[in-house]
Amino acid sequence: MAKKKPASDTSLFQPPEGLKPLAERMRPATLDEMVGQRRLLSPGSALRRAVESGRMHSMILWGPPGCGKTTLALLLARYAEAEFIAISAVLSGLPQVREVLAAAEQRFNEGRKTVLFVDEVHRFNKVQQDAFLPHIERGSILFVGATTENPSFELNSALLSRCRVHVLEAVSQDDIVQALKRALADETRGLGGQGIEVDDERLREIAGAADGDVRRGLTLLEIAAELAADEGGRITQATLVQVLADRTRRFDKQGEQFYDQISALHKSVRSSNPDAALYWFTRMLDGGCDPHYLARRMTRMAVEDVGLADPRALQMAIEAWATYDRLGSPEGDLALAQLVIYLASCAKSNAGYVAFKAAQADVREHGTQDVPLHLRNAPTRLMRELGYGSGYQYDHDAPDGIALDQTAFPDAMGERVYYEPVERGLEIKLKEKLDRLRAAREAAQAKKR
Repeated sequence: MAKKKPASDTSLFQPPEGLKPLAERMRPATLDEMVGQRRLLSPGSALRRAVESGRMHSMILWGPPGCGKTTLALLLARYAEAEFIAISAVLSGLPQVREVLAAAEQRFNEGRKTVLFVDEVHRFNKVQQDAFLPHIERGSILFVGATTENPSFELNSALLSRCRVHVLEAVSQDDIVQALKRALADETRGLGGQGIEVDDERLREIAGAADGDVRRGLTLLEIAAELAADEGGRITQATLVQVLADRTRRFDKQGEQFYDQISALHKSVRSSNPDAALYWFTRMLDGGCDPHYLARRMTRMAVEDVGLADPRALQMAIEAWATYDRLGSPEGDLALAQLVIYLASCAKSNAGYVAFKAAQADVREHGTQDVPLHLRNAPTRLMRELGYGSGYQYDHDAPDGIALDQTAFPDAMGERVYYEPVERGLEIKLKEKLDRLRAAREAAQAKKR
């Protein structure tokens, strides 16, 4: 099948040029102009063939800001010669959604196509998401939802089942440089002909500050060009110092990136990689994560992953948290950073964690078991007459301070072993002691039976 060319009308991309920012003016008008997303849009790929043929399916575009989700939706409409309607889940309610869908239904009955682009679709609730379902099924709209959040968690299964999810990636620094150079050369939509000069090193610095976001990179270039216009048209390091002074990295305090990064921090600690752990800790601080949250999570790491292999870790976690409470940022950040390094560097054991889970499972399985009579207190004569405390051996009076033949579990359960120390850190000594003690207890109780 011959490739379908995009419609010649460029009204979606061009006028009024004088009022549009550079990032909007340079929005790709064809698939060949898009940078990044080679996996999805390389020549011959399934998605590219579908777009170029105009035979598209409803879809969810999942990716970080500035990776091309809106642009791809616009191109879908152009190649399919369809009406492009965009709404935002942040700004639109159910009444507006119904109006848009009714208009799309009318166009469908007239033989015209509609691409409905829903930005930040994850912010719509279940009722709002369900409103699209019958229209997607009938084909009266080509639904394109854009989200920065994992659709598996944020979108209804009914909507997901009717759409194909395409994952877009953050655009590489090299690809952003390519987009910046195109903007500098383009005399119609870009900065070409304005006498702007900038070397490759400065362009790479702008692209790096864009942090995977093409739109952000073009915006930074436009600001730099405006400043350079008063200085002979050359973008220098001094120019970029002004432009990039307050740059921040991509970080969503409530989104998937947040949980991805705390997962990376936790797993770096567990893997005894202090350098990686410190990197992820610093990334989260840099992105605006609440240090109290990090202190709480690291205290959990001290309990779950270090455990009894190094009991000092828990004490250090509490102290680092208290230090941060007293000093605040930035002085207190160092205490938390040192905690990260220590947690990642010391011996690890989850034996206590595993033992606790095993005990919980037994409690659920065996229900409310009676406390053996010999372990019960007998403060009254009636209780003594009923046998409470009968046969109890006071361990301090036994040889070596332990009454080995005395069980401490409910009679119906028998002895259990939950805690299995690992041969790391302090637990090496604990394991040696408990192995001897358990063997002696088993032999004494077998002899008693």
